Amino acid sequence: MGESAEPDDGLGLGAAIGAGATTAVAAMEAAVERARASEHLGAVTHLSPGLGLARAAAIDAGLRRGPANAAAQPFLGVPFLMKDLGAAAKGLPLICGSRSIAPQLAQADSELAARFWNSGLAPFGVTTTPEFGLALSSEPAIGPVARNPLDPSLTPGGSSGGAAAAVAAGIVALAHATDAGGSIRVPAACCGLVGLKPSRGAIPGGPAFGNHLSGLATELVVSRSLRDAAAALDRCAGAGQGPFPDPDLGGPVLASLDEAPEGLTIGVCVDAGATAVAAANSDAIRHAAEVLRRAGHKIVDVDSKLLGKLARDAEMVFGRVICVNLAGFLDDLSNVEPLSAAVVRRGRLISARELQATEMIAVQIAHAMWRLFDEVDVLMTPMLSGPPPPIGSFPMDHEDVELQWRRMAAFAPFATLANVAGVPALSIPHGEADGLPLSVQLIGPMASDGLLLRLARQLQTATPWRFKTTIAGWPQ
Repeated sequence: MGESAEPDDGLGLGAAIGAGATTAVAAMEAAVERARASEHLGAVTHLSPGLGLARAAAIDAGLRRGPANAAAQPFLGVPFLMKDLGAAAKGLPLICGSRSIAPQLAQADSELAARFWNSGLAPFGVTTTPEFGLALSSEPAIGPVARNPLDPSLTPGGSSGGAAAAVAAGIVALAHATDAGGSIRVPAACCGLVGLKPSRGAIPGGPAFGNHLSGLATELVVSRSLRDAAAALDRCAGAGQGPFPDPDLGGPVLASLDEAPEGLTIGVCVDAGATAVAAANSDAIRHAAEVLRRAGHKIVDVDSKLLGKLARDAEMVFGRVICVNLAGFLDDLSNVEPLSAAVVRRGRLISARELQATEMIAVQIAHAMWRLFDEVDVLMTPMLSGPPPPIGSFPMDHEDVELQWRRMAAFAPFATLANVAGVPALSIPHGEADGLPLSVQLIGPMASDGLLLRLARQLQTATPWRFKTTIAGWPQ
């Protein structure tokens, strides 16, 4: 699967709009049409064409008055979808996939949404997420069911599954996504996309910090290209004005994307311990390791028992934090899905002493990862244990919370580790099996977001990927 020298991505479409090869209105009309034609995929839960067209018309009017600043607005006029979880965007609803929340339009932009718009993106809808993000699929009881464009019988992942489905189907080139336990990276892996979970503190969560989750959660995008991910990071990172210091990412990431890193030590872990990793997924890791070895990097094995223990501890931390957080958010359980209610009840039973002990485990995980990165520069693991499972594999019509956590950990065994440690992690496609993308996960020390993207560029050059459909509005 491959990326051409001029990929059909968000930066490419923004450049075409800025150069007059097409217009923002034409791109928006095409995106709305593609969204309507793709309703069977369930990627978009709320469509607001009027909002998008108004924004696009204003952009075109501005271009008629004079050229745009491409550096400041690299995604000028590019249609964009927000996720139904996380940052709020004025004029769009945010109900977290739940009938328990009244569908009112947000009256103000979050800081992240404002940065999206300042980069030139034009919002026109909201993507599907499971209720309160509690699954690695995106099938809320209120609907729609998000399906994988590569095979609609399979999930596109979760909780940013609607976003990933929309990007893979070409409705948009990139879409807002959030990640508290793999929710950017898992859907990216399911759909053959780029998914970066940034370093803790890099992306603003204000002014409400409603998706804080004790520092587990962060937000950015899923995208078709590495350069879109880099540009989004450049335009959104820094000055978070939140509880964490801003990580120093070392300057603009996009500008250095093609500067190949040299002489790194790459720690590789193929074994996920108790979780069986499918042969194709293991082979993808081994192939990626060989590509990087040939590029001059040193490849070393990482102790799978140590990493497996850290991953299991991280899953426990994730589970407790999610339960306590939702318990603090929800009072009335009469109108939520059974699993959501069970999560809340469990959260109400967790004592302050247990929560403090959980925080100390998280601290030890973060410290262990710092020590690991004294030995290796980057860690490479499987993103998924196997192919995207069928629709219905992560049901929420039951009250067995531990079963849900086990199912998610079995599917993405190393997902929560980066969230608990606060370090950046990147999922990228690397090869395919039976027509479905394979993926690898790169994890780095704090603030190594740019390094991960540059290393991924080396992998991409050796094993490129492409999409069966171009993005809506791409000039012919």
